[in-house]
Amino acid sequence: MEVKADPPDGVTHWDGPPLSAWTPWTPREAAGRLAGVTADWAVVGGWAIDLFLGRQTRKHEDLEIAVPRSQFEVMQAALAEFALHAVGDGEVRFLPPGQPTPPDKHQNWVLDVPAQAWRMDVMLEPGDAATWVFRRDRRLTAARGRMIARTAEGVPFLRPEGALLYKAKGQREKDEADLASVLPALDDAARAWLRDALVLVHPGHAWLERLG
Repeated sequence: MEVKADPPDGVTHWDGPPLSAWTPWTPREAAGRLAGVTADWAVVGGWAIDLFLGRQTRKHEDLEIAVPRSQFEVMQAALAEFALHAVGDGEVRFLPPGQPTPPDKHQNWVLDVPAQAWRMDVMLEPGDAATWVFRRDRRLTAARGRMIARTAEGVPFLRPEGALLYKAKGQREKDEADLASVLPALDDAARAWLRDALVLVHPGHAWLERLG
């Protein structure tokens, strides 16, 4: 049975347990759950930075993965034992099995119903198996093979320059911490790609000077 929490301030609809119920999987646990899934998913966000570095640099409150919206049906089938919830615009709304995420939303929280725990956020993005497209500005594209790497154990993740591009908008404390952690490990090609992307998407961004 799914528990409903009272909506936090500013939230108009909330299905499922409260925000404090986030007990996310690790990337390795998620990969185990998704073993054999044909969708082109990859870990994104702060965990992508740590997978690139090969070590955990900070605590992560959640786990985010991304998958092309056109492949979400495959992901839904793989997560059929869990309750998915479409999230955005002040709503956390139960998504019935087989129903697509509304076109104006791109987040889907995965609820482990017996544990009443949020386990993962499935982010929907444009693009397809061949092409990665930056969700916030579709002028920015790259070959998916250029943007997605894998750990030695085979866990796919967005390369740090892509993860940092998403983080550049907020410049939260954790985003600044991720930049500081990974910046020394970025090669010239990654720095150049991120500089060019920031100039296009966020002209004059404070990180440009730090990228050299």
